Amino acid sequence: MAPVLPLLLPLQPRIRLAQGLWLLSWLLALAGGLTLLCSGHLLAQLWHLGTFLAPSCPFTVLPQVALAAGAVALGTGLAGAGASRASLDAAQYHPWRRVLGPLLVAGTAGGGGLLVLALGLALALPGSLDTGLEEGLGAAMAHYKDTEVPGHCHAKRLLDELQLRHHCCGRHGHKDWFGVQWVSSRYLDPSDQDVVDRIQSNVEGLYLIDGVPFSCCNPHSPRPCLQSRLSDPHAHPLFDPRQPNLNLWAQGCHGVLLGHLQGLASTLGSMLAVTFLLQTLVLLGLRYLQTALEGLGGVIHGEGETQGYLFPGGLRDMLTTAWLQGRVAHRPAPEEGLPEA
Repeated sequence: MAPVLPLLLPLQPRIRLAQGLWLLSWLLALAGGLTLLCSGHLLAQLWHLGTFLAPSCPFTVLPQVALAAGAVALGTGLAGAGASRASLDAAQYHPWRRVLGPLLVAGTAGGGGLLVLALGLALALPGSLDTGLEEGLGAAMAHYKDTEVPGHCHAKRLLDELQLRHHCCGRHGHKDWFGVQWVSSRYLDPSDQDVVDRIQSNVEGLYLIDGVPFSCCNPHSPRPCLQSRLSDPHAHPLFDPRQPNLNLWAQGCHGVLLGHLQGLASTLGSMLAVTFLLQTLVLLGLRYLQTALEGLGGVIHGEGETQGYLFPGGLRDMLTTAWLQGRVAHRPAPEEGLPEA
């Protein structure tokens, strides 16, 4: 069968192809390294904010797959730089002839597959953050009071740190705290009639107040922070609950974290797209360089023109041939038979 997408490569185009591949391979290695950094940073952020994500949220898969794709792209770039540089010298290129075929198959199937999967996840999974953060933040707020309950004793500290660091309050605003009991029961006086009335005022038996934790307070406010009786217009004469509250953080933590994590995912997706483009160019160039040099016995400075191509007669034939060439190259030579007596 005729080769697929053949390309005629005289001497000078072959040399320029090898030199261009060397540069593209280093760019691919750089992009793979940056992808590793971006995915590692996102993974660290998810580990730090894991308390506020629902356990069923699949978003955590994205940085893990991107880490693997970045590592393969980095390895492909380093291998491509070594092979393209060695192709300019017949003596140095000889060892590469044995492994370049299997490396191209592995880079195309493994690296390309991982990059496509990571790109798909980067496009699809950020939408799951909305529900994951909604459930995770709701559960964290519900366990804010459980400072002595095993498994939830750090919920208060983590939520306070989140609100102070990200300048947010509640899920969507400070009024979200009005619907959860955030004061620990050990600080409540069961003989106080006001406490009893508040607990009996709802079917869940929770102590609900129109106040917020201290971590909702904005330290840049020009006046003392008002944390309690926020819905009572007569409790604070100089405070109107119908006006924007200058004492408390205006944004909810859901929107802040959603924008933060989606921004990191968008950056990672851009790096994955650039890495995929560079890896495609490097693998295509290496394939054309490999097939062109095979026609010259591995000598790039050989006289005459040679033809590079993608597939010798189809994709199945190329994969089978490359795999068999790799096995034959690594198979030890058969020992000579003993002379007959």
